[in-house]
Amino acid sequence: MNKKLNKRKIINDPVYGFISIPDEIIFDLIEHKYFQRLRRIKQLGLTNLVYPGALHTRFHHAIGAMHLMGQAIEVLRFKGIEITSAEEQAATVAILLHDIGHGPFSHALESSIVHGVNHETISELFMDRLNNESGGKLSLAISIFRNKYKKKFLHQLVSSQLDVDRLDYLKRDSFYTGVSEGVVSSDRIIKMMTVVNNQLVIEAKGIYSIEKFIVARRLMYWQVYLHKTVIGAEALLVNILKRAKELAGKNEDLFCTPALHEFLYHKYAKHDFVVNKKLLDIFAELDDYDVMASLKVWAKHNDRVLAEMCKAMMNRRLFHVELQNEPFSKNTIDKLQHKAKKKYGINIDETAYFVCTGAVANDAYRTDKIRINILFKNGSVVDIAKASDQLNINVLSNTVKKYYLCYPKDLI
Repeated sequence: MNKKLNKRKIINDPVYGFISIPDEIIFDLIEHKYFQRLRRIKQLGLTNLVYPGALHTRFHHAIGAMHLMGQAIEVLRFKGIEITSAEEQAATVAILLHDIGHGPFSHALESSIVHGVNHETISELFMDRLNNESGGKLSLAISIFRNKYKKKFLHQLVSSQLDVDRLDYLKRDSFYTGVSEGVVSSDRIIKMMTVVNNQLVIEAKGIYSIEKFIVARRLMYWQVYLHKTVIGAEALLVNILKRAKELAGKNEDLFCTPALHEFLYHKYAKHDFVVNKKLLDIFAELDDYDVMASLKVWAKHNDRVLAEMCKAMMNRRLFHVELQNEPFSKNTIDKLQHKAKKKYGINIDETAYFVCTGAVANDAYRTDKIRINILFKNGSVVDIAKASDQLNINVLSNTVKKYYLCYPKDLI
């Protein structure tokens, strides 16, 4: 009895206040080394270089999303939607573990550490491993996570355009960055949730909260997630890892932790995680600290390209970034590359590390995905893009694409 009571802990969260850990399985998962690793991975990667308060972690976010899942299930049950205790636990586990596969600096290094394997895939690998360790106790949670369970609305709470994942990260990221435009009324939105024909819908009286949610998402992308200085910082970090891998491929000696060494000196794909069971445990040792410790040492490396980039990152001499609606001309890029060649004494191929281009997209609402549907009093269910009469959601649903050009400020 004492053991069971000892696992009914509470966590004091700065966003929601006291959060209760609902049962023993959840407690054991939170205590597991795979989950504790999320304490060492920042939720917003390098965004703290723009908003100093953005130091919250994937751990914070996962706990917050778990809390909102509990609220959502309570609301749906109150409205007569049947959700068993087993389903409640499984949905809670699914949202708790939804980001467990994130690597160092979250999205910033999504494809830099493991080639062609995104964090969702690694999350599933972790879930399967944890399920084996628990004797199959997470099977229902994994089924919900993969959208293979009959009650589709449970998956929508985990992953859709109006899931508790987004509700938490918008509110949490707004809190820690101080960007008030991202504040959403998660309580109001959750209170308006119900289920029709096995699909999650929002009651009509909650339509304005949904409009605010979509607008907040659009604004947070431009002001936080796709802030041009954040784009520049992430491009710099990606190029640092790219250069390090290039040097590793030539068998150059680079300081790094054992876990980072494994992925720096080898090119692994999903198949390798299946064949080599130990590889997932090595990945589980990776976090932000592995990368930052290496950057501090690489700043004194004899490779000029790697050293210059690492010194720039450590001292926040970030790339200057230009954004525009059309791709940048080859002439503009060539001029900057020749300046970089002369400035750093490197060859023209190496200038691509200092002058780089790409594109970013902002899509606050996608009509080609699982839609946000509004339930009216007459029983009709209508997509928010058609139901909204205050805002042109159709305009907000258009993907806005912008092209960026990054280069050191001293090339201007």
